Amino acid sequence: MKHKIVQVPVDTAFLARIDAGAGFVKESRAQFVREACELRLKRLEDLEKERRYLAGYEKRPDNTVWAEVSADSLAAQLPDEEW
Repeated sequence: MKHKIVQVPVDTAFLARIDAGAGFVKESRAQFVREACELRLKRLEDLEKERRYLAGYEKRPDNTVWAEVSADSLAAQLPDEEW
């Protein structure tokens, strides 16, 4: 895989935090930043999957009749149980 160099301006305090984090996990600054970017991209992908999942349920909601019938049936069978 061919790598490209990316320059990202950051302020001195932020760079110090990056370097401290990289040092803590014993990684290079570049590896630390790559993994941070990977985590952010993964989070965006997860948010998109969640958005699509919820949109699907808005178009076609679950039929909850079976759950209601089951709950009523159990309630009738176990009216005196102390949970």
